[in-house]
Amino acid sequence: MTKKPKFSIIIPVKEINDYIRNYTVRILEQTYQNFEIIIIPNESPIDKFKMNKTRIIKTGNVGPAQKRDIGAKHARGEILAFIDDDAYPEKDWLKNALKVLKIENVGAVGGPQFTPIESNFFQMLSGYVLASPIVSGPESKRYIKGKLTEYYDLPSCNLFVKKEVFKRVGGFNTSFWPGEDTKLCLDIKKTGKKILYDPKIGVYHHRRRTFKGYIKQIFSYATHRGYFMKKYPETSLKIRYLIPSLFLIGLIGGFFASRESQIIRTAYLAVLTIYIALLIIQSLKPKKLSLIIPFIGLSFITHTTYGIGIIRGLLKRKLKTKLR
Repeated sequence: MTKKPKFSIIIPVKEINDYIRNYTVRILEQTYQNFEIIIIPNESPIDKFKMNKTRIIKTGNVGPAQKRDIGAKHARGEILAFIDDDAYPEKDWLKNALKVLKIENVGAVGGPQFTPIESNFFQMLSGYVLASPIVSGPESKRYIKGKLTEYYDLPSCNLFVKKEVFKRVGGFNTSFWPGEDTKLCLDIKKTGKKILYDPKIGVYHHRRRTFKGYIKQIFSYATHRGYFMKKYPETSLKIRYLIPSLFLIGLIGGFFASRESQIIRTAYLAVLTIYIALLIIQSLKPKKLSLIIPFIGLSFITHTTYGIGIIRGLLKRKLKTKLR
């Protein structure tokens, strides 16, 4: 009988929190049961936290990427499964991932991260915004069920990597957070291995609870993407990442230029009208009237924030490592 591959589920966290306590129980409900859970806090928990299949490895105050590398070194499984502490998987998460990883020459696989139904109003709103194609473009598949396809950049909150492949590329680049997953995926691609996106490999991932937290996250992601456009153009130098910055420049430049010319003013207003109309159409998809105006407003702020972040990243000579 062929031995079933073992998964090592790696969860970086600052400290044992309510998310970990609740979601470890959900992970244990997987239909595929050959796995271990490695939780990586800064320090050992004060209270007794014991769960089946679970190990706790304290690391001190280091970043999430370094925690994931430490977890991988202690992993006993042939497949590394990365997930965040504030996320929990669907019951067939491991089973479906294994099916894809058996495909020839596949080194890594991931899937969407849905907004949990228990989220507050703002979390639901930001989830709808991120899942909108007009806001996230092709990357909207990260938040909704897309199609099984080869992909180039999967987030570390829902990522499976064969351990042999992970070791071959040297793990995560711990000098980046966020962005460590982008670098890892690029390194995997360079080995000739495929990275696949499968809509059946889903997790439920909490969004930032506040407007401030959400904007900081978007700005941070955009800054890293802008920096990666220079440092790792193979996967980051894409026109779709520049669109928000071009939109922002056009928004500001067009405003001043329209004051000097009626033709420019007409064109400027026409483009704005089309943009707002597209946002209105998207805002109707959740079929919740209370979301229409907030959706339009947050989508606009997301575009402009991302646009500023990209420009900042392009101008940065070096990015500092951040701790969560």
